[in-house]
Amino acid sequence: MIKKEMIAMLLAGGQGSRLGVLTANIAKPAVSFGGKYRIIDFPLSNCINSGVDTVGVLTQYQPLTLNTHIGIGIPWDLDRNIGGVSILPPYEKKNSSEWYSGTANAIYQNLKYMEYYNPEYVLILGGDHIYKIDYEVMLEFHKSNKADITIATIPVPMEEASRFGVVITDEKKKILEFEEKPPKPRSNLASMGIYIFTWKVLKEALITLSEQPGCDFGKHIIPYCHGKGDRIFAFEYNGYWKDVGTLGSYWESNMELIDLIPEFNLYEEFWRIYTKSEVIPPQYISGEAVVDRALIGEGSEIYGEVHNSVIGCGVTIGPGAVVRDSIIMNGSVIGERTIVEKGVIAENCVIGSDCELGLGDSAPNTARPDIYCFDLVTIGEDSVVPDNVKIGKNTAISGGTTLDDYPSGVLRAGENIIKAGDRS
Repeated sequence: MIKKEMIAMLLAGGQGSRLGVLTANIAKPAVSFGGKYRIIDFPLSNCINSGVDTVGVLTQYQPLTLNTHIGIGIPWDLDRNIGGVSILPPYEKKNSSEWYSGTANAIYQNLKYMEYYNPEYVLILGGDHIYKIDYEVMLEFHKSNKADITIATIPVPMEEASRFGVVITDEKKKILEFEEKPPKPRSNLASMGIYIFTWKVLKEALITLSEQPGCDFGKHIIPYCHGKGDRIFAFEYNGYWKDVGTLGSYWESNMELIDLIPEFNLYEEFWRIYTKSEVIPPQYISGEAVVDRALIGEGSEIYGEVHNSVIGCGVTIGPGAVVRDSIIMNGSVIGERTIVEKGVIAENCVIGSDCELGLGDSAPNTARPDIYCFDLVTIGEDSVVPDNVKIGKNTAISGGTTLDDYPSGVLRAGENIIKAGDRS
């Protein structure tokens, strides 16, 4: 029988609705990050850097880009005969329901996968956070405390604690109380959604709660295990950790990569971030171009100005164009003399010439002020913006637009153009 000490189960099926048009057609973990990476590259790289060589990736929403990106795991050295990376889509047809209905239900549907490796420990991960953590150190903490469950935690500002599951511990970091998103938190030690379970404890809890609708770790599994007296400990992490689930946090964490001394360093030799790399030519920066404080991916051609921005691979910035404080993802084109301020432009977009994006006064978004804010201009993948238009702040565009979609050539601050078949 195959025996692995620890396997990882990576939850990557999230829809990412708070990223708006960026996740209209792809799962959140597949969204580009840092010019050449995708969000899922970070937990996958953490696994291989920590010596975890067996990873099940649970996919659900719009998985095509994610599946193609991961392939058989070669970039992360996860193409193994025994172990490696496996894509695990939902397949259970019990009660005519095929979808994963909660984080724990997704893991439960893959009991047979876990049983095949007969692990001593199971590492549960989310696929939508940016961080570096050595899971081996966390496992040693788990063992030394003879824990049944170890939860990775991070101190957060008390005013933000109600957004998280928070824990109250004793002096030895044993968890005394666990509250999922409490309205009045009594602790600022937040769960990172990273768990190590002793296998027999996880298996028993999943089977016992298998009929629980929308079974979730924070809401159901952890309280159940705590209630029956399992030993649960908090592993405190104090490094960089970013939930990039909102447009604001996604934009901000990309911008942090180009700080003079970045808090999150992509260039460390001892903890590399691996990704699938296309065979494309080197970047080209013309004699007339002006570039300062920027990440620029391979195969990009810069003829205009780029300031304080993250530019993906295969991007073209036309002559006279100015891109400032923006994220331009792979394969997109910015036309001649176009100005982009605080834009988040997804993959394979074409922005016409003589356009202005993100200039002028601010106004709240009329349809989704909770999503389209921070004065950003957000454009979904494969979108087209015609020549000679002006687009205000807190706006969203998705699809192939024409001049007819812009009254007087303007999309005012706070307005959206979402073409049929796309979602906001």
